Amino acid sequence: MFNDIGPLELVTIIVLAVLVFGPDKLPKVIQDVMRTIRKIREFSESAKADIREELGPEFKDFEFEDLNPKTFVRKHLDSDELGLKEIRNGFDLKKEMAEVTDAVHSRETDSSPSKGAAGGRIDMTKKPDDSGEDDRPPFDADAT
Repeated sequence: MFNDIGPLELVTIIVLAVLVFGPDKLPKVIQDVMRTIRKIREFSESAKADIREELGPEFKDFEFEDLNPKTFVRKHLDSDELGLKEIRNGFDLKKEMAEVTDAVHSRETDSSPSKGAAGGRIDMTKKPDDSGEDDRPPFDADAT
């Protein structure tokens, strides 16, 4: 319940409780807090039992922990009813990307010379040949 409270924080809380409530009232306050926590747990358990009862027999194996998205996904993917492990093992992303890269590079080298020396692309590293009035780089419609 208090997984993220360290020892120094716990000592600080105890010292503050003793200072605020005093050593005389502190045991009664602790009893009241524990009684309230027990009542909340009982209420929660009865609500869960009522929900299970209302859902009927088709949800007899229903657990409220399964409503956590991580638990739900893990439970349904580990059963491997759909053969996902075979799909995962049969799919090699690096190999697929290498094939796509090779296909793209071979298409660039096989392109017709009518598009220009750069395969239809504008070389942004070279300066334009016209000793013109404008020092701006050429407009690239694909970049905008």
